[in-house]
Amino acid sequence: MRFSSIIFSALLAFMLPAAAYADSDAEHKLVIQVSSSDPLTQKIALNNAVNVQKALGIDNVDVEIVAYGPGLGLLTKASSQKDRVASLAMQNIKFSACGNTIKKVTKKKGKPPVLIDGVKVVSAGVLRIMELQEQGYSYLRP
Repeated sequence: MRFSSIIFSALLAFMLPAAAYADSDAEHKLVIQVSSSDPLTQKIALNNAVNVQKALGIDNVDVEIVAYGPGLGLLTKASSQKDRVASLAMQNIKFSACGNTIKKVTKKKGKPPVLIDGVKVVSAGVLRIMELQEQGYSYLRP
């Protein structure tokens, strides 16, 4: 009984890293950090995501844009890029909003920011970027 537990634990340890890659068949993976409120920087981040998809093919690349701090504004309904973000979310570009930033904004303004449809909330933007890099994602910060 104890021996089978040891073997199961060893197999699980070898399988977990592979499981991190198993969620996608894409050959290429890119995470783009947005931590600036500058509209030009945010537009460049979106352009980078689109250009990578066009160059490699939508099925050959996973792209995730992670926004935190002042960059969170990109993913809110108050953003000048809100329609484009919503459209790109439907074109296999993932958007992650930092939960830590949302908590700080909520505390400061008394209400949470309203996110664009298709945006998911992660516990921490920096942590999400780190996790994606550990899964083989290339990192870009425009």
